[in-house]
Amino acid sequence: MPIPDFQTLMGPLLSLAENGSDHSFRESQDVLAKQFDVSDEERRILLPSGRAQLFTNRVGWAKTHLKMAGLIENRARGIFRITERGAEVLRKTKGKVDLRTLQAEPGYALARSGQSEDGEKLKSDGKIAETSRTPSEVIETAYQEVRKNTAVDLLQRIKTASPEFFERLVVELLVKMGYGGTIKDAGRAIGRSGDEGIDGIIKEDRLGLDTIYIQAKRWEQTVGRPEIQKFAGALQGMRAKKGVFITTSDFSAEAKSFADKIDLKIVLLGGVEVSELMIDYDLGVARLASYEVKRVDEDYFSEE
Repeated sequence: MPIPDFQTLMGPLLSLAENGSDHSFRESQDVLAKQFDVSDEERRILLPSGRAQLFTNRVGWAKTHLKMAGLIENRARGIFRITERGAEVLRKTKGKVDLRTLQAEPGYALARSGQSEDGEKLKSDGKIAETSRTPSEVIETAYQEVRKNTAVDLLQRIKTASPEFFERLVVELLVKMGYGGTIKDAGRAIGRSGDEGIDGIIKEDRLGLDTIYIQAKRWEQTVGRPEIQKFAGALQGMRAKKGVFITTSDFSAEAKSFADKIDLKIVLLGGVEVSELMIDYDLGVARLASYEVKRVDEDYFSEE
């Protein structure tokens, strides 16, 4: 079954603490995972950013909302227990707790500052907008959508630029990633245009302990296996062991399979990967806004 949303987890999480004992956040995850038949593989599924597990995030937000409503309280870092009010609500609702249930709690409305999950003002009748996504999921999904749109825009700009501009872009990107030494060194080493792309050799690092052979093609059509075979032959002819093939299009399945099977180390970078690397290394993009997400430091409030 799919991973339950954070509202679905509220009632079971509160019921878990019904005995009045202290419970750990880690323990609650294990219990709820078993209750909802969430497999170990599903528990390893990450949020879009890859920085947190989806199931853990949803259990955490269920716990946060219950705490805002005063139904549970923190005892120590990662430890919580049910409150008297929480026990009353649990008996009254028979374990069916969601955002609408919590909205009836005076403390919860105050804690939420009159805003819904998506940042919209609550309705005057006290109803709260239904949602299945946590704030973390909303933020990260929106970020990934903005990033995707930016990557698409970058790739379109690259495809309409001149071969000389693409040459300069590749040089700058490789240097920002730590290859090629300096812009001057990398530019001098590559610098040979032809066939709507560039070819050349750059340093793997500033000391030049190894070299990398570069081939770049500003193509619209898919790069097939024959082109990768030619590239591999060029590497062998130069007694090189490493190469990067960069294109503004993509590679066929046969081309990727060939690159994976040969002894030479050939990295294939398609247009999508290039645009994403440009975003990661701040090339051709400008910072629009920065948001810092913080959480309460439980250790700060510990008086032990």
